[in-house]
Amino acid sequence: MASRAYNIPNLLTYARIVAVPLIVLCFFVEGRLESSDFARWTAFWLFAAASITDYLDGYLARIWNQTSNIGRMLDPIADKLLVASVLLLMAADGTIAGWTIWAAIIILCREMLVSGLREYLADLKVSVPVTRIAKWKTTIQMLAIGFLLAGPAGEKVLPYTTEIGITLLWAAAIITMYTGYDYFRAGLKHIVDD
Repeated sequence: MASRAYNIPNLLTYARIVAVPLIVLCFFVEGRLESSDFARWTAFWLFAAASITDYLDGYLARIWNQTSNIGRMLDPIADKLLVASVLLLMAADGTIAGWTIWAAIIILCREMLVSGLREYLADLKVSVPVTRIAKWKTTIQMLAIGFLLAGPAGEKVLPYTTEIGITLLWAAAIITMYTGYDYFRAGLKHIVDD
C-alpha cells in the first residue's frame, strides 16, 4: 500500500502541491529583489513544470497501471490549489485587474461547483468523466496563467505577453462556463431523481 502512495505518478502530484508555496514565495521575493524579472521567470518555470506534471501524472498512472486512491483524491486538489493560488496572486499584484477579475472569478467558481458536484455524485457512485472540451479548457487556462506569470518580465521577450495572457484567460473563462454547465446538466438528473 505504501509503495502505491510513492509511485511516480503520485510523486508528480506531490511535486505540483509543493510548487504552490514556491510560486507564492517568488511573489514575496519579487518586491525585495533589484530585478523582479528573476522572481517572475522562476514563478513561470515552476508553474510550467507543475502544469506538465498535471498531464504526466494521470497519463503515467494509466499506462503503468499505477492508479491509486490517494492519486485520484490529490490530483484534482493539486490542480485547484495551483490555479487558485496563482489567480489570487495575479489579482493581488494587479496583473489581473478591472473586468478581468471576473474571468478569474468565473474560473474559481466553476472549480468549486464541479468539485462539490463530483463529491456529491461520488457518494451516489456516479462518475462524471472529463470531457475533451474540459481538457482544452485546462490547457488554455494553464497557457493563460503562464503568460500572466511571465507578465512584465515576458514583455521584454515577447511584446503584449500580459495582453495575450488576459485574452487567453477570457477564452478559458468562456469555455469554463460551458463546461461547468455541461457538468451541472450531467449531474442534475441524479440530483433531481434523488
